[in-house]
Amino acid sequence: MSSTEQTRRVKDLDTLKALGHPLRIKLYRALYVAGTATASQLADQVDEAVSLVSYHLRKLAKHGIIEETEGGSGDARERWWRPVTTSISTADEDFRDAPERDAVHTAVSRVYARQRSELYEGYLDMKATWSDDWRSSAFSSESLMPLTAEELRSLREEIIELVLGYRLRAEAARDAGDVEGRENVAVQTYGFPFRT
Repeated sequence: MSSTEQTRRVKDLDTLKALGHPLRIKLYRALYVAGTATASQLADQVDEAVSLVSYHLRKLAKHGIIEETEGGSGDARERWWRPVTTSISTADEDFRDAPERDAVHTAVSRVYARQRSELYEGYLDMKATWSDDWRSSAFSSESLMPLTAEELRSLREEIIELVLGYRLRAEAARDAGDVEGRENVAVQTYGFPFRT
């Protein structure tokens, strides 16, 4: 992946549905982390049959989420894949124009929320295997505050900008060969209104 931000905002229902499949979410995440991979490599990571993984990769490619690329092994029989963008997003306002579109967006958002939670719970399950330095650096927090919608929107934009800056610096360092001590890190942030 290059060190430039390429966010794709999904607005069409068919692409949203394609992205809402739990295995496709896992495959996209694994492919993003790897940069490039074959169906066989990804099948090992998600513990699924290569034929099933290939099917789902083709579905993601059909919607422009991933694409074929030249591989590293020189084996022309293997198809190598890579993500097209560094980030995929959806926005509520793009789907609330019709109840069925809103329902699909909500359902897909729930799948993503479950997988994000599973990713964090996986860290908690394996926490003892990480060094004290990594364990002391990891965090989970919740902040409750009385904001307006505009203040929440501003907070969202500042968080996105902050995380993007870290990602771009980390990618540039990795691309320059600075890989010592680097691990894949997930940063999950949520901001939403609630009533008691």
